[in-house]
Amino acid sequence: MRFDLVDLQLFIHVVETGSLTAGAARSHLSLASGSARVRGMEQALGMPLLLRGRRGVEATPVGQTLLHHARLVGQQMEKMRGELGEFAQGLKGQLRLLCNTAALSEFLPEALGAFLDRHPNISVDLEERLSDDIVKAVSQGLADMGIVSDSVDMRGLQTFLFRPDRLVVIAAADGVHHRALGEQGTVDFASVLEHDFIGLADDSAMQQYLGLHAARAGRPLKVRVRLRSFDAVCRMVASGVGVSVVPLAAARRCQQTMALRCMELSDPWSVRNLTICVRQFGELPLYARQLIEHLKA
Repeated sequence: MRFDLVDLQLFIHVVETGSLTAGAARSHLSLASGSARVRGMEQALGMPLLLRGRRGVEATPVGQTLLHHARLVGQQMEKMRGELGEFAQGLKGQLRLLCNTAALSEFLPEALGAFLDRHPNISVDLEERLSDDIVKAVSQGLADMGIVSDSVDMRGLQTFLFRPDRLVVIAAADGVHHRALGEQGTVDFASVLEHDFIGLADDSAMQQYLGLHAARAGRPLKVRVRLRSFDAVCRMVASGVGVSVVPLAAARRCQQTMALRCMELSDPWSVRNLTICVRQFGELPLYARQLIEHLKA
């Protein structure tokens, strides 16, 4: 059974017009050629595709099935033509990307910047949100994609690993907080709550995440200073004012220029993966799919 694209397009036109003559004309074929093609399809299947009557033709149940698949093939061909045209003219488009604090601060700028540098006609509306809120927005079609912690429920979405992300405790290398936390190299979050805390702004997704776990531990964060970036947090911690919890990537980067001690958190929630989530990868525009492939790499 071999149907070519002309056969499928002809069959769509015949059913839509209810006439072999009109369908053949719309397909730029003669009536004889159109009729021969339809007979050839019926012979290949071994069953009729059309019911022929005085008022024209209509699809049989088998014909309806063929019509459905022929339309899908036609849609895919149109999508392919459009996307190939985008390649020829340069990718164009706009998408909305939501991400949590760790992704926005430590991993996404460099990766996203490299992609946008190669595709100057693509624009991104980027916004920081809590992981739970991101999943809801993507599920409801309010965002094209999100980058979240894998600690949230992403059932119903397609997911792809972006980056591993461990949260660690930082303290000044020589200070009272360092000595109070001990020399084990690992500390639990409950112990951190005994110290003055250097945090991010209240509207930060990371700060809300840490506040949630402090509430679950039954003790509030004793936030002494609120800042807008991990770099600023690390500088304040290095001055000995308090301790903080930051992504390992931020701690390692700042340790190169600051006197910081880094300790692992023993709490299971501190070890997580940053995950890209979308509703349906195959339904995204070409530029969005290419961005995901770039971020995965």
